[in-house]
Amino acid sequence: MTARTKTNGTECCKVESIVSVDERGQMVLPKEVRDAAGIRPGDKMALIMWKKGEDVCCLSLIKVDALTGMVKGLLGPLMKELV
Repeated sequence: MTARTKTNGTECCKVESIVSVDERGQMVLPKEVRDAAGIRPGDKMALIMWKKGEDVCCLSLIKVDALTGMVKGLLGPLMKELV
């Protein structure tokens, strides 16, 4: 199954696979998705939840290492100005 969304001619998202939630609330990311995203055993992932009003409309996974770098990049210059 492939569905693509384009914004300004650039592919921004695509349905990569369908996953199921088991009775314990767990999901498995398919191997192809893990490989494409470079997710390895032991990696820590941050779950970001986007809401539209009261409804959750999107869930995103970001590697903690990448998120830490983003936070440092955003807050680092700000902290330098404050200190």
